This record gives sequence, C-alpha cells and structure tokens, in this order.
Amino acid sequence: MKALVMEQPRRAVVKEVPDPKPGPGEVVIQVAQVGICGTDFHIFEGEFLSPYPLIPGHEFSGTISEVGDGVEGFRVGDRVTADPSLFCGRCVYCLTNRGNQCADWGALGNTVNGSMAEYVAVPARNAVKIPDDMSFATAAFIEPIACVVHAMNRLQLQVGQSVLLFGAGAMGQQLVQALSRAGAARLAVVDVSDNKLELARAFGATETANVREIGRLAGQSFDVVVDATGIPSVIEQALAYMGKTAKYLQFGVTPRTAEIKLNPFDLYHKDWTILGSMAINHTFLHAFDWVKTGRIQLEPLVSKVISLEETPAFLAEPKNPELLKVQIRIGFNG
Repeated sequence: MKALVMEQPRRAVVKEVPDPKPGPGEVVIQVAQVGICGTDFHIFEGEFLSPYPLIPGHEFSGTISEVGDGVEGFRVGDRVTADPSLFCGRCVYCLTNRGNQCADWGALGNTVNGSMAEYVAVPARNAVKIPDDMSFATAAFIEPIACVVHAMNRLQLQVGQSVLLFGAGAMGQQLVQALSRAGAARLAVVDVSDNKLELARAFGATETANVREIGRLAGQSFDVVVDATGIPSVIEQALAYMGKTAKYLQFGVTPRTAEIKLNPFDLYHKDWTILGSMAINHTFLHAFDWVKTGRIQLEPLVSKVISLEETPAFLAEPKNPELLKVQIRIGFNG
C-alpha cells in the first residue's frame, strides 16, 4: 500500500509499505479521509513524543476491509471512524479514568503507525460505525471534537463566565462553538486572520480582535483564558488577561522544549487555576454523539483537500494563516 512515512524529523516521503494485517481483535480500515492536525506538524518538526520512522495520522474515517479473529459486531464494508487512543488498561491512571495519562500511553499516528496510508489496523473496540448520511470528512473530525470534549470536561465552565480564546484555527473554531453552547456570556477571540475571526463570530464569539488591535483589550480581565495556538509568546501574553480566581486552559500543543515566564505570586495571590488538556480521555463516544446530532458545525472548517502525494510538500511549506482544517483524501469517498 501507499503510505506517508516520516523517516526522521523534516523528512516525509510517500512510498510503498506492506499492507497491515488484522491481529486478533483488530480490524483493518481502508482509509478515506484524514485530517492534518497541529500535532502532525510537531511530529514532522521532531517536537513531539513520536519515534521514527512513523506513519502519522490520527483523525480519520473509512471502510472496514478486513476483520480479525474474535471480532464481533463489525463486517467488511462498514463505514467507520476510530478512537486512536491506545491505553494499556492496567496502570493506575487507566484504572482511575485517566487513560490519557496512561503509564504506557500510545496512539495511532503518534507512537505507532497511523492513518496517512491506504490502510490502517486498529483495535476493533476503538472503531465506531458512522451513519450513512455522515460524510467521511465530518467523521474525520470526531477525534478533534473528542479533544474539545475532554478540554471542556477539564474546564468546567460556569454559565455566564467571560472567556478569552487565543487562536481561531480549526480547533479554535470548534472551541468557540463548544464554549458558546456551554454558557459563556462574553466570548472574545484573538487571531491574526480577519476571515477566521469573522467565522468565529458566526459560531458564537461575542467579540473579536486581530492581534494588530489587541491593545484595546488592555487592562481587561476574564474568568477563563484559553490558548489554542501552542505559541509560547502568545501563552505569556494570554496570562496577562487572567482575572482574580481565573482559570487558564492550555489546549494548543507546544514544542516539548518550550518555556514561558509565569509570576508565581500572581498564581498564589489571585487564586489562579492552571489546567492542561492532553488529547482524549474516554471522550470519543461523547464526541461522536455531539457530531451525529449536528450540535457542532464541522464541514465549513475544511479549507482544503489534498492528495497523499501532496502532503510531504504541504507539511514542509510555511503555514498559511488563512487555512483552517486541511484533509487528505486517500480512498473511495462514496
């Protein structure tokens, strides 16, 4: 099969690799659509936890092509997506509902070969059938939405609170919709793109500010501040807008070696709460239900669809600040 292989940092090639075979309890999915995530860029740059060589890709959908021994409830031809999480199920974290902190944490496309390929093998317990009227493009968003669901569970937003969100990319737009539905009264969004900010307003932001005009927020404080950029300089700037007893949520993935300055007296004196939100924590099915019922608009977030062969060049080129989600179309999309 054809697959995109990250052979080492900043070297990605499309080449032929052996087809995966389903082990006991596994299914093989013929991949239809794959989303490119910010984490994929970090893997490309050598800034994440991933080994090399690696086939990336963890937000995807497709059709079951093979079923392994002992699998029940799935058959060839089923349209599916899959939770990429590979938790051990035995460690203290898994046994206390903190699987995303598993002592042997793994994930498709992060620590083992993923879905930027024609086929991918996954544990059948991770696969979820999708309705016939759900497009493969939408189904490939369920994993990112599961990250948003986990973030919202961590945040425990109170109805009527004020929120400042940095970053209106694809993940930021999903957060805007989640935060507005969860009860944020004031929801301000900051980004470099006026087009993204306009979309954020359509999705529920009450006000927006381009970074060029962020000065007009000077002196204001918020109950909740969220970073969806992963940019250390933005994170330091975001902390300045935290009011007394505010919560800060780090949602954007940063390079592993990133550092910021934080005044510990402010942390103490203002009763701040600092939260992280790592990937998914048993939230895939909740995300699936949220998407299935149409509570979150997703297909407007697809800016571009490219081929597998175009992907290495796309990963290497400078990021276009106007793009939202870019997806890779690999297999049959009927």
